[in-house]
This record gives sequence, C-alpha cells and structure tokens, in this order.
Amino acid sequence: MSDSSDRLLWIHGEYTAPADGEYFETLNPATGKAICKVAQASKEDVDRAVESAREGQEAWAAMSGAERGRILVRTAQLLRQNCDELARLESLDGGKPIAETPEADVGSAADCLEFFGGQAASVQGEYQAVPGGFFYTRPEPVGVCAGIGAWNYPVQIAAWKSAPALAAGNAMVFKPAELTPLSALRLAELFKEAGLPDGVFNVVPGLSDTGKALTAHPGIAKVSLTGGVETGKAVMRAASETLKLVTLELGGKSPLIIFEDADLDNAVGAAMLGNFYTQGEICTNGTRVFVHESVREKFVEKLVARTEKLKLGDPLDPDTDLGPLISRDHMNGVLDYIEKGKKEGGKLLTGGGRAKVEGFPDGNFVQPTIFDGLSDDMTIVQEEIFGPVLSLLSFDNEDEVLERANRTHFGLAGGLFTRDVQRAHRVAAKLDAGIVWVNHYNLTPVEMPFGGIKQSGMGKENSRRAFEYYTRLKTVYVAEGDVDAPY
Repeated sequence: MSDSSDRLLWIHGEYTAPADGEYFETLNPATGKAICKVAQASKEDVDRAVESAREGQEAWAAMSGAERGRILVRTAQLLRQNCDELARLESLDGGKPIAETPEADVGSAADCLEFFGGQAASVQGEYQAVPGGFFYTRPEPVGVCAGIGAWNYPVQIAAWKSAPALAAGNAMVFKPAELTPLSALRLAELFKEAGLPDGVFNVVPGLSDTGKALTAHPGIAKVSLTGGVETGKAVMRAASETLKLVTLELGGKSPLIIFEDADLDNAVGAAMLGNFYTQGEICTNGTRVFVHESVREKFVEKLVARTEKLKLGDPLDPDTDLGPLISRDHMNGVLDYIEKGKKEGGKLLTGGGRAKVEGFPDGNFVQPTIFDGLSDDMTIVQEEIFGPVLSLLSFDNEDEVLERANRTHFGLAGGLFTRDVQRAHRVAAKLDAGIVWVNHYNLTPVEMPFGGIKQSGMGKENSRRAFEYYTRLKTVYVAEGDVDAPY
C-alpha cells in the first residue's frame, strides 16, 4: 500500500468504494499537505458493514477460543514483521516521532493482540451447587461491537478495542478518527492475512456522521469510544435509545505529585513523559505537576534544563523528540490556551509559542511549554489542553495536595513520587483516579486494566477485565429433583 494511493472502506474482507462516492483528505501535520484521499462511509455503508459483521460473527463465535486466539497471535506477529512500514505510516499521518511509533504504537498493538490471543481460550463461567440443584454461568459474546477510535494512538486503539472483542467471539465495525484513518485499514489487511473470517473486522472511515450512524444502529450491541468528554456524552445519549452497552475512555487533567523525598531526576523524567511525549497529546498526561515547596527550586531547575534540550523536528528523523500537533485547528487551540495562561498571570519558564522548524514552514509545531506562578482556578490548570503545556503548582502537606489534586471533574489518572512506601499506598488510595502510577508515569502494560472514573469515562480496557465489557453473562439453573408445586 503506497502512501499516496486513495483508501477505500474495508467491508467483508475487501476494499469497497463508498456508496455515495464521498472522500475526505488526510493531511500530514508536519507539512500541511494531503497524504491521500480516504473514503467517507455513509449510513448505507454502515448498514453494509453491520450486516457483514453479523454474518461474520456467527462463524467466528462458533470457532473455539483456541482457534480464535491463534489468529490474533498471528496478527500480532504480522504487525511486528511490518513494524517499520506501520510506524512510518503513523508518523506521517499523526505527526508522532519515529522514535516513538515502533514501540508505543505498533509494539503496543501487537502486545495487545498477543495477550488476548493467549486469553481467548480461557473465557469461562462458574459452577455452584445450590439447594435443589446447581447453576452455571456462560459468558457469551454480545454480538456486533462498534469501536470509535481517537487520533493520538490510531493502531494501538484499534487493537485495544478489537482484540478483547474478537477474543470473546464478537465482531467489530471500527471507525478510525478522521485525522488518522490509515493504520486501521492496514490492520484490517493483516487480520485477513492472519486468517480472520470476512466481516469480523470491518473499517468504516468517516466524519462525525459515520460515528453517529454506528451509535444509533440497532444491529450494534456495544459501543467503545476513545475521545473527548462531550463526544462521550453524545455517544451515551445515542446508545440509550437501543440500550447498547458502552465503554468510554475520555479526557483527563491528571495530577502528578512530587513529595519532598522523591528521586528528583526520576520525577523530572516522569513529568516530561507525562507532558511532552507524543507532543502532549495523551489523555492520561499528568499536566498538573504538584511539587513540594521544599524541593521545588531544585525540581524546576532540572525540569527547565532538560526541557530546553528537547528537539522539535521532522517526525521521520530518529533524533526528533517532539513532532507537530495533529492539525492546524488543534495547534491554534493549544496556542489559545497558552495565551490564556499568560493573560491570567501565569509565568512562562520556557516555551510559550509556535515553533519554527527548518524545512517545515507549514508544520503544526508548538514549543514545549512550562508555566509557573499558577493557581488552581486558572483555565490552563482546570481544562484539558492536549498539547505540550505543563502547569507547575506547589504544596506544603499531603492532605492539602490530595484535596487540590481531586478538585476536578476528571478522574482518569494520577501519579506520585516518594520513597515512603506507606505514603505511596495511602496517597494512591485517596486519589480519585482510575489509574495511579507510583514512581513512574504513563506506563500501560496490556496486563493492567486501563480506564477512568467521573467524567473521564467508564469501563476498562486491557487485562482480563476487558472481557467483562465484551460478554453478556447467562445463568443456567439445573434442577436435580422433582417440582414441588403447591397446587
């Protein structure tokens, strides 16, 4: 598949043209130029994809878990064999540095498929004797699932959603984000090469109307979305009409707490990972960095020095640390937040504007930015920016920082650095977050449940817990005696 060739829909194991002949362009964020045109799925196309998935799912669910697992593992192997191609595709389409995409995108997707391939044969119920007989439970596939992806980790998210769904015997109709639609189509090709039956994984690129057609479709039993809070609320409203199951992985404004006994070099590294990796376009990022007053000066000195060594540049250059933001509109939104930070009294320690990168005059580059002198009620401290903007805050004691850290409608993640093991567990227990990292940040092994609380979403991805959200539990009671009727 060449970068410049137009992309079609992937339905029932083959590329197919959109019913109404509509296409949209996907742009290279480093150059602002079109990579190719991509088919835009209409309601009619979604209907075709759902019917195909219904047909494919019947055959897929009839296979043993071991058989399904082997196909998922083969797909993981094919991802790794084609890692260079897929990593380059992610860097072109999303602007992410090529230093990241082989591991964080392609490797993570392969790990997920491999993990759930290994778990597919172990989906099981329970047995219990009760007076008069016994019962057992059957975890059964829900049927046809819809996956709606985000643009920051395209192939990873496609795998995170499809792997547990398929391992449990479901089919999936996947809509990639319109800004990064290419790698999901390549994943579909690899699924087919691995032996996946036609219809079990369909890809319907498109704009918001395509997503709305999926969430409203009566043939879809479950929707899994990664996206913003407002989009999540809209999906819940639409899904309620047919009482679809819903998993939502939404936004965050996560706290990272640096206590006075922290290893400062490690803490600085984590703060940078939690703010500047993938240009800051990560939902779990620890963008509110609370530093104990007694170590604040040393921490800030180290943080600024290391941040100013970061290299912005060509995403395909292995030495690049930060690439461009995903789109011109998103870049302008991040720059608007930076201006609000300045106007509301924030003190810039480094960065603070658009970056000029030689050879890429139209690239969406933003300087890694650190604000100090902030209060908790400022806009940049309250709202998710989704860009390379770090907010520094100081604190004096544990109770104070916990109260402030939890003062948000988000609840996706949090982190803390301390050498005190009792404090580590105590603070982790009190943080209102679905994920807490101790002495690290943003590690997401597939064995670990991933998901938030409050307005950061509901449900879990990854780990065996994910099966709970892609199966329905049937209870079967078996009597061992006669029916003792009172009449």
